[in-house]
Amino acid sequence: MPPNVDIVIVFHAIRKGASFSKEQVRKNAVKAEKQYSKLINTLTRAGLKAVGRRGESEGQLLVMVTCPQNVLANLIHCERHSDFLYGLPMSKLPSTNDFESAPLSPADRIRLIHGFISSTPEDGGLGIIPGRKEWDLVDSVMALHDHDFNDHWIHLWTHHRIASVELEKIRDQFGDSVALYFFFLTAYTRALIFPAALGAIYYLCGKPYSASYSTLLLLWSIAFVEWWRLQERILSIRWCIRGSWRVEKRRADYLPSFPWWKQEMRMMAGLPVILLFATILAVLLTGIFVLEAFVTQLYNGPGHKYVAFTPTILFSLLVPRLLAIYQKYATNFTDWENHEHQSSHSSSLSLKVFTLSAMNAYLSLALYAFVYVPFGESVMSFVQSHLFTGGHRALALLDKLNGNFNATSYLGARGGGGEKISAVGLSLWESDRKTARRKLDPSRLQDQMFAFTVTNQVVDTITDIGLPYILRAVESFRNGKGFRNGNGKGHGKKKRVAFDDEPVGHDAHGREEREFLERVRSEVALPEYDVFTDYSEMVTQFGYVALWSTIWPLAPAMALFNNYIEARSDAFKIAVHTRRPTPVRTDTIGPWLESLSFLTWLSALTNSALVYLFRPPDQQEHVPGTMVNANATDESQHLKHYRPNGLAATRELLMSALLIALLASHGYLIMRAAVRHLLNRAIWTGSKEMKEAHHVEREMKEKFLSSLGQCSPLVEMTGEKDEWAIFWAIDEGMDDIRKMLKDV
Repeated sequence: MPPNVDIVIVFHAIRKGASFSKEQVRKNAVKAEKQYSKLINTLTRAGLKAVGRRGESEGQLLVMVTCPQNVLANLIHCERHSDFLYGLPMSKLPSTNDFESAPLSPADRIRLIHGFISSTPEDGGLGIIPGRKEWDLVDSVMALHDHDFNDHWIHLWTHHRIASVELEKIRDQFGDSVALYFFFLTAYTRALIFPAALGAIYYLCGKPYSASYSTLLLLWSIAFVEWWRLQERILSIRWCIRGSWRVEKRRADYLPSFPWWKQEMRMMAGLPVILLFATILAVLLTGIFVLEAFVTQLYNGPGHKYVAFTPTILFSLLVPRLLAIYQKYATNFTDWENHEHQSSHSSSLSLKVFTLSAMNAYLSLALYAFVYVPFGESVMSFVQSHLFTGGHRALALLDKLNGNFNATSYLGARGGGGEKISAVGLSLWESDRKTARRKLDPSRLQDQMFAFTVTNQVVDTITDIGLPYILRAVESFRNGKGFRNGNGKGHGKKKRVAFDDEPVGHDAHGREEREFLERVRSEVALPEYDVFTDYSEMVTQFGYVALWSTIWPLAPAMALFNNYIEARSDAFKIAVHTRRPTPVRTDTIGPWLESLSFLTWLSALTNSALVYLFRPPDQQEHVPGTMVNANATDESQHLKHYRPNGLAATRELLMSALLIALLASHGYLIMRAAVRHLLNRAIWTGSKEMKEAHHVEREMKEKFLSSLGQCSPLVEMTGEKDEWAIFWAIDEGMDDIRKMLKDV
């Protein structure tokens, strides 16, 4: 059995790739020696056992830390007293023997020890915080995987139903945050069954852009968000974590004396930056949209088949780069805001990042739905005229430069009045407006929905599962170790030469230690797990279903199938491709709940607008449906009675759309209030969790007072002498009542 290591601290004595002079190397070595000695002394003085081993790369040291039972018992006792003082629901009161009062899960053990090491001294920690000035050589503080559990988990997720591993077991291994995500993923996947079945029925037997389907979809969105809001509350009480933010450790960079109004001003100062990047992203996506939908369709020159890939190339090169720059600025601004707790810091950063991510995800569909289909011909004519204007100017410039034009012809009636022009210039762009109009693809909107809901999700799954293997193999080859793509277990076939300080004996203990160290080094090389990415994928997918599935009703079914695979791919990613998640106590999914609420409100606007624009004028809900191929739907026919003929018609269309959106927004508020009231009465009122929430605080205080002997129900009479005893002994009330009865 390998040694019991609770925490691994990654220490870099020499930075990889750094080139220094001999004097600098000597100074860095002295600094590393002092900081490493301070690290070991800090850990051992706190009662922890710590020992260093060489890491995988040069200058890397791995400090193995384990916590004795007496130190762990003190940490448990302190935390339970803190929970009691701050009013957190507890299954049992703090006692002298906390191991017996409640068993400790592996996640709680890691969380307590990790928090003790990495929290500030003001919160009772050791203050070993990576990146802090006095610990700048400490890269990270991490925990090791339990590979027996991981193998069992992957096996069950692979071969059995979606809830094979109980959430309690996931919570015991990875903490509340990861368990809450998997609970959300499971609940959301099951909730997709209704819109998936509904969408399939309307796709096969209904009319396109059905108002009834959009209304039912909106009701489902509201019901799911409000249902999840109650489930969060129920889970937090069931897991005894409601209000966990009250006992959260403070961030190391937090300044306690910082005025609240300055923090608010700093938060407001970040808004112009967000708006600036949002504007740049909107302009960039709109430009790519125009290039893809119109310019590439008009181009007939050399290599026109390959020019069609230009928008995709531009999107791949520019948009991820812009989002990466924005995320860097968003992180800096969030750090500058001086958040007290990591939960509020993460919430602020998540909202900033997801704002642009959602814009990137949905803006293209919005442009296709509200620009390409209604105004495609007008935009095509506008782009065509500007292209030919630019073409004439370019050819005139070439004529001035004595360009060699051999084949010439005359433009027709639509080409420019019969002036002499190059055949090469004529062949570059489509000149006939009728031919250009035919190039407008009425099924492009459904094609885009298919790409976003199917193709993109398949690519994301392959990226999460397959790409890490390739990256690790390439990194291993660059380090001169051949193509290895180890999965963190250290079971590679290639033999590894032991370091001088490793046991070289042939006994079982020596071999076991070498295998253990190899596994630790493999896990250290893995990236840290971030639940933000997984939540972002699911919330973005919810947006596609709620906002746009009116366009293609099979989108919920595709999302349901994707989530069946997503649950397993996320489990595989955690177990194989990332470090063990650091357990975190939390009672909510954080800002993602508000994002879901916002997307639900936005879906009321988009669905009403889509039905208003694209629903055929003669469609009646009582007419029996027929087989409809959504990809062959001609939106241009649906828009005949809406297509503007001049400025007045355009103004009328926009005002009507604005009125519809306003009515839909108010309708959403009414529907949400009704659904919230009904779900609250049906699920929360009278539930076991509600009763427990109402009585847990009172029960704890009563037990505490009883334990102090301050709340005895029977009070013994004392022998205290009272000179007014006769006054208190004579009661004239009863005698007076009896006298009145006799008189009657």
